[in-house]
Amino acid sequence: MPGALPLTLDQIDLFDPTPFEMGEAHALFTYLRNNKPVFWNEGPENLVGTWNLTKFEDVVFVSRQPETFISSTGITQMKLRMPEPEGLFGDTSGNGKMLITMDPPRHVRLRRLVNKGFTPRAVAAMEAHIREITTEILDGIADRRSCDFVLEVSSQLPLAVICGMMGLEKKDWPLMFELTNKVLGAGDPEYQTDVPEEQRGSREAANMTGAMGFMQMFSFFGQQLQKRRVDPENDLISLLCGSEVDGEALTDEEILWFCFLLILAGNETTRNGISAGLITLCQNPAERERLQKDLSLMPSAVEEILRYTSPVTHMAREATRDVEIRGQLIRAGERVTMWYPSVNRDEDIFPDSQRFDITRTPNDHLAFGIGEHFCLGAGFARLELRVMFEELFRRFPDIDMDGPAERLRSTFIGGIKHLPVRYTPKG
Repeated sequence: MPGALPLTLDQIDLFDPTPFEMGEAHALFTYLRNNKPVFWNEGPENLVGTWNLTKFEDVVFVSRQPETFISSTGITQMKLRMPEPEGLFGDTSGNGKMLITMDPPRHVRLRRLVNKGFTPRAVAAMEAHIREITTEILDGIADRRSCDFVLEVSSQLPLAVICGMMGLEKKDWPLMFELTNKVLGAGDPEYQTDVPEEQRGSREAANMTGAMGFMQMFSFFGQQLQKRRVDPENDLISLLCGSEVDGEALTDEEILWFCFLLILAGNETTRNGISAGLITLCQNPAERERLQKDLSLMPSAVEEILRYTSPVTHMAREATRDVEIRGQLIRAGERVTMWYPSVNRDEDIFPDSQRFDITRTPNDHLAFGIGEHFCLGAGFARLELRVMFEELFRRFPDIDMDGPAERLRSTFIGGIKHLPVRYTPKG
């Protein structure tokens, strides 16, 4: 809870994943908002230090200036002081090669290629299908009294949706789940299965896990790309294979990075939004009761879940010129990290910001970012959360936590790895 930790500035290290894994990071952010909203954090070991932004207006300021604060040098805190030579798998950073790490004007042109698959009309047209998938998922747990909500429910819906949009066969979906965990959860010992047990938890283990996940992902999508070249289908991969930018076809490498981003972003964050949403509703029984008595409140409840849980924890940028934020000089070449769990509880923007209120209005949270890099899949994420909770409470109105959640060891993703739940089976 906010204020639970005795803090001073020299005790705060936002490179340390421990408070995030323990669910205690909000105490750090509350302290920083009130005492040092533009906070310099020296990087550990060989990582570059970063200015940390914890106030809403500052994150909006940075996000709306993509020429001044660029993404192409990396979007996480983890930038090496001295870049390591390319390893066995080449450059696995993706910097400047995929939408999320690309700057204008090419970012705008590439984004237009897939925009039509993510418009409000395209999202609305998928609702019946998403409800059908959700029903099938819940059917799978209906004759039991408990399950791991993450593994068996929340991860399965966004995975099915994005895999379906990409034209992937159902037999390959578990592999996509496994590789997503390896790439985005590389620093978590649970996913370091390719590393000897005694080495797990080390930086080397994280590097190897991420690289192996990258290699396997690119190998898989390389095969998919070749299939679409021979026999195009009505899916996103085929769309990319037939697309041009400035009169030139996309290269295989560009398509592979596109696929890499789509599969990671398309399933990881929504899964965590659903899981964290259930946790939050269970921990706020009065708000949950309001919602279950009146499901017409679901759209605003989804927005509050997104604000309150902030599935993506941070994004980083690099300054291309000297800029002042709150009187603090940010020099060209220095990095800034935008902390979404903090800005989404900024007291200057959200009255009673630490309270979970399913009817909060206005609720202009930044869970999906803002500006050029606003999340392409935001519409699908909102729809998937709404449909899942509508169907979940209809089928299992008494579902509740059956033990503590296990969180991902990461400062980048607000991940939930496991969530035991219990409920009355549906006869």
